[in-house]
Formats: sequence, structure tokens, C-alpha cells
Amino acid sequence: MKAFLHLIRFPNLVLIVLSQALAQACLLSRGIVWEKVLEPSFGLLTFSTVLIAAAGYIINDYYDVKIDAINKPERLVVGTVIRRRRAMFAHLVLSFLGIAIGFWLYIPIGLINTGAVFLLWGYSARLKKLPLIGNITIALLSATMLLVVAVYNDSLNRITLGYALFAFLISLIREVIKDMEDMKGDASFECRTLPIVLGIRNAKLVLYPIIAAFLAFAVIVALHSRTSPAFDIYMLALVLIPAIWLTIKLTRADRKRDFTYLSNLNKFIMLTGILSMLLVG
Repeated sequence: MKAFLHLIRFPNLVLIVLSQALAQACLLSRGIVWEKVLEPSFGLLTFSTVLIAAAGYIINDYYDVKIDAINKPERLVVGTVIRRRRAMFAHLVLSFLGIAIGFWLYIPIGLINTGAVFLLWGYSARLKKLPLIGNITIALLSATMLLVVAVYNDSLNRITLGYALFAFLISLIREVIKDMEDMKGDASFECRTLPIVLGIRNAKLVLYPIIAAFLAFAVIVALHSRTSPAFDIYMLALVLIPAIWLTIKLTRADRKRDFTYLSNLNKFIMLTGILSMLLVG
């Protein structure tokens, strides 16, 4: 069981549940309405998202057995603890259930879930090996994780779009950093990720404008939103300053452990950004 939970990235799935629950309770109505999170149909929506995300992690590890043996041999599950055939079967079952639940809830959600499954498969099999295309794919799926909540409610507002853009930008930053972290293993199997094609130095030059856009967006939200001063202080202390620190550390990063640190810092910014929804209402 421990190996399977590691395979499906259980902490990341918890983050998905938290993100969708806060979007449902805080972004799509005035104030914080926790009762909306307890709706059985919303539980099914979140469950379907979690199933598809878990299936995506499985298929990614299925295709990355050889690469992961170099990049993170201590974390290798598929092909060691869990047989590849069983991993593929689990992927297919989880994907089917996620799509079926989506269509049962609402046809547009079923279509979104179907698109997510095919994108995750394409990403794992091919897109992740291409410069920036794979990174953008995962970033779009991260944004869709929030937008699907708006589709479920048949309601979309500026603040939800803003958080979706936040999810897109911070995920894109992390994906490029992860490519820098995994450059050695990726290069061994003819991957064409951004740092392999351009080199670490030039990949950073691509990343800096993305980080600048993220910082500018966060500042604009803080200055022009109708939220409380507590929200502004929170964003400054727990999102903007860590993002600036990430940029400073990125300029000096040149080893795998440096990029591992930056990846973990990026996760922290993701979490604090998600929790800021509590101050929106």
C-alpha cells in the first residue's frame, strides 16, 4: 500500500482536493460557504479529478522507468515493487472511472476529464520529451483543475480565472525547474527538454520572464482586488517574498540539489497560494 500511495503521489492528490474544496467554498460565492463542499455531487467531482490525476502519475512512471532509474532510483516503484502490467491496468481502471463519473455528473465535465486523460497519456509518452510543450501541458491541466469547479457550478468569475492563471504560471515554473533537476537522466534517453536543448543558463533566461509575469500578476491582484488588508499582507509575506527568493536562488543554482530545493520552494508557494483563497471571501 505504501508503494502504491507513493506511485499515485498521495500528497499531491491531497493538494488537489484542498484546491477544489477551497475554490468551491471561497471563490464562487460571497463569503465562505463550507456547505457547498459537502454536496455529494461535488465530492464525486473531486473524486473524479483525483482518479484521473492518480492515473496520470501512474502512466508517467510507466513510461519513465529507465529515466527514473537514473534520476531517482530510490523512488522507483513501477517495475520493482509494482509490475508494469499491473501499473498499466491500474491506470486504465482509474482513467475509466474518472471519465465515467465526469459524464454521469455533467457532460462538459466528462469531456474535460476525457481530454485530461488523453493529454496526460500524450505527455507521458511524448510531449514531456519536447522543449516547453510538455511543461505547458501540465500547467494547463493544473489550471483546469480549478476551472472544472466553475464548470460544475455553471459559474465563472474573475477571481476564479485569476487563481487558474496563478496555477498555470506557478506550475509552469515548477515544471521547467524539474526539467533542470532531472537533466542528467533525461539526456540519457534522448529527451529534448528546455535545459537540454538550450542549456541551463539559457533555460533560466526563458524562466525569468515567466517568474516576472507571475510576480506582476500577484502584485496586480493585491493592488486591484477588493479583498481585505490581511489578504495583501498574506500575499506579500507568503507568496511574493518567497517567489523573489526563488528567483535569487535560481540565478545561483547549478547543481541537482539546488534545483531540488527550488522545486520544494515552488511547492510551498503553490500551497500558500491555494490557502490564500481563505482570505478572499
